[in-house]
Amino acid sequence: MLYLAKSLQNLGFRAILPALEALGATRLPLVAANAALLHRSIKPYPRRAFEIAGTTEEIVAARPFVELRRFVPITGPRGPRVLLVAPLSGHHATLVRDTIASLVADHDVYVTDWRDARDVPLAEGTFSLDDYIAEVRGFLALLGAESTHVVAVCQPTVPVLAAVALDAAAGRPAPRTLALIGGPIDARMSPTQVNKFATTHSISWFEHALTYRVPPGYRGVGRKVYPGFLQLTAFLMMNPERHFKAHMEYWTAQLTGKSPEVIAAHEAFYDEYNAVLDMDARYYLDTVRLVFQEFALARGTWRVGGELVEPAAIRTTALFTIEGELDDISGPGQTEAAHALTPNASRHEHLVARGVGHYGLFSGRRWRGEIYPALRAFIESNA
Repeated sequence: MLYLAKSLQNLGFRAILPALEALGATRLPLVAANAALLHRSIKPYPRRAFEIAGTTEEIVAARPFVELRRFVPITGPRGPRVLLVAPLSGHHATLVRDTIASLVADHDVYVTDWRDARDVPLAEGTFSLDDYIAEVRGFLALLGAESTHVVAVCQPTVPVLAAVALDAAAGRPAPRTLALIGGPIDARMSPTQVNKFATTHSISWFEHALTYRVPPGYRGVGRKVYPGFLQLTAFLMMNPERHFKAHMEYWTAQLTGKSPEVIAAHEAFYDEYNAVLDMDARYYLDTVRLVFQEFALARGTWRVGGELVEPAAIRTTALFTIEGELDDISGPGQTEAAHALTPNASRHEHLVARGVGHYGLFSGRRWRGEIYPALRAFIESNA
């Protein structure tokens, strides 16, 4: 019922958006500022385009729950092949736009573009964490793992490490390098607010309180999902003061008309941040249980399709882990834990970005000026 109520609420909001747009264009500063803020608070936020300058996009593989996209510079692909596994944790793959933009300058880049589960027909079946791993393994086989470098940002660090470990144990080709950025390999380390929330509620609570059927009006009607609007609420409540301050600065800029750069930056950030997707309930609950409650990878108890995930089987892949000192989603030590699990990896390297939070690990000034150059050098030295 909650999802249906939210859909009906959105319909009501859309009816008043034209009036708010008109009020936002008035010459009465207070009226215009209030209207602009309210408009952005209730407007829909559709998925944005990647729009990576100087590139064309190709869909290399299309699956029910994911597409594999290739970003080709107009001047032609350059450098080693990189598979960037984007997060499936509430936002669209466009969240890593800055990551892609940096990578394409020096690499032949492929990106997992996860679909919004509300748009996947029920006839396609459910999507589990096992299915996620199968998709990653399939893409590695398609691209040729032995000549591919893998980069996983946040959520996918766990299933990607599992995918590489399962392939290694099965004697399949392994990627040359694996870079894990800000992810919960062992969520017991430096537990964050996210981690504590997961361990203070049962998996049945998550299922009954946070998963809902997609209502009529979407192609995935009837599918059980964790709605994106609930995930967005969770994101906002992690740092309410920060978001309140950002919105007040936006309102002030609208009121005074003196800071157009503040308005532009705010709108660009929240146009992406507020654009969320639904996740299949089975995948969501698998992730909560296995990653954040049972710590199955770190404890060595995780089985995928009956096969035990053994990261120690990884021998020919070089491992690079990257953490942010101020990451409030994946705490310090959670990603670094991958090294203890992979004692036989061909190379180990770890970077802690001082003064960097979660999103700064893959976007923004510190990503472009410090973190990406280190990642590029690691790939080059193992090409």
